[in-house]
Amino acid sequence: MSALIVIDVQNDFCPGGALAVPEGGQIVPGINALMAEAEAVVLTQDWHPADHASFASQHEGHDPYGLIEIPYGPQVLWPDHCVIGSEGSAFHAGLNTDRAEMVIRKGFRRAIDSYSAFFENDHTTPTGLEGYLRTRGITKLTMVGLATDFCVAYSAIDAAKLGFDVTVKLDLCRAIDLNGSLETAKADMLKAGVTLA
Repeated sequence: MSALIVIDVQNDFCPGGALAVPEGGQIVPGINALMAEAEAVVLTQDWHPADHASFASQHEGHDPYGLIEIPYGPQVLWPDHCVIGSEGSAFHAGLNTDRAEMVIRKGFRRAIDSYSAFFENDHTTPTGLEGYLRTRGITKLTMVGLATDFCVAYSAIDAAKLGFDVTVKLDLCRAIDLNGSLETAKADMLKAGVTLA
């Protein structure tokens, strides 16, 4: 059985949002079309407390997109985004959320950021998605969404490491591309055994 995993298609990652991904809203119609055909659909949602450790605003003297070290390793500092319950954290209005059988919220622990749909950035704290997919007999995953070089790539690599057959549809993703992060992410996904389509 296969599932479509739709990563973080939320207002703050679309044009006009706090952490807008260029052309982020353009992928919504194509994702809706894929959802209509999918055997199972899971949505992920970035879901941060207002004082999240990944926000530059929480670190005096640091600007967004800078890098700091925290207990689990290097952390990019982001503009405040996808704050729990905010308009920015809501799914894009055009996304057909009715097709979702499950929504995974990630990044709600203040001290740990969470790019992947499977593990938080400490690489040990699970989100529960793996268990859900396995109990449903799902072995094949197609991933789409935002942003290619962060949450999509981390999710795809973790899924491949867990033994899932993973395809990322690049035409239905968009990237932040921070200092060449898109090419790095593509190379890392290929190295992990992810199919890029």
